Amino acid sequence: MIPVDVKHDKKTRVLKIINLLEDEHPDAKIALNYTNPLELLVATILSAQCTDQRVNIVTKEIFKKYRKPEDYANADLKELEEDIRSTGFYRNKAKNIKKCCQTLVEKFDSKVPKTMEEMLKLAGVARKTANIVLSNVYDVIEGIAVDTHVRRLAKRLGLSEHENPNKIEADLMEIVPKTHWKKIADISREKNLCGKETKM
Repeated sequence: MIPVDVKHDKKTRVLKIINLLEDEHPDAKIALNYTNPLELLVATILSAQCTDQRVNIVTKEIFKKYRKPEDYANADLKELEEDIRSTGFYRNKAKNIKKCCQTLVEKFDSKVPKTMEEMLKLAGVARKTANIVLSNVYDVIEGIAVDTHVRRLAKRLGLSEHENPNKIEADLMEIVPKTHWKKIADISREKNLCGKETKM
């Protein structure tokens, strides 16, 4: 019996999957609206357990009110909670955004950092959020942003058997070429993609 190289087989399959999905969604990109690194950071924190559409409705207003890290850092917590209430889990999100921006002011000269190590020092920021911000605003690719859509797609296509986002990311990073790390995350978020049949 010829031994099967499972990893090589998955690499071959995932390249085929990526090519098929790129053909179907050539212009796939992040759905969150933003104009600068801070806005994307805040929007991504708000997107946890919330649709991008809802986040865009909320950020359309709060981005007029809070323009700098100092604005969030000095915000009245109750007022910030009310401003983002409709995104769900608003108390925790408000606390994290305020604390995150306090750290930006105190340790990063009011700028969103450009490395994974520094991003992970911010409240409310795990690898998913860090990857989204780094790849979209700085073109820094340090990993694959594993959100609900990526997790579902990875499991459905047999690319990972894990439930933990960090373990799924590690699995995908082993079989997906680095040049496609950002693209596979963008494509998987396309509306209804995970419900479609992907022919191999």
